[in-house]
Amino acid sequence: MTVAQTIEAKLRQGLAPESLTVIDESHRHVGHAGHRPGGESHFRVEIVSAQFAGKSRIERQRIIHSLLAEELSGPIHALSLSAQAPGETPR
Repeated sequence: MTVAQTIEAKLRQGLAPESLTVIDESHRHVGHAGHRPGGESHFRVEIVSAQFAGKSRIERQRIIHSLLAEELSGPIHALSLSAQAPGETPR
């Protein structure tokens, strides 16, 4: 399973999102810190989940980080997040 697939599986299981997009942006960081040959180091996640309703941006990030703790301590160098509750507009 790739890192992107692992991210998607853990977020689907933990947050039951209405929508989820995991984008490997590693190719944009060639030559920068944390980049590895073959990629899978820099990701952008766009997620909409009812579990984010009433939570601050920081609380949402903490939830996602806790679900991906193992990956953040290993293969993921950078993680960009867009986390909304249903009906919210992206920030």
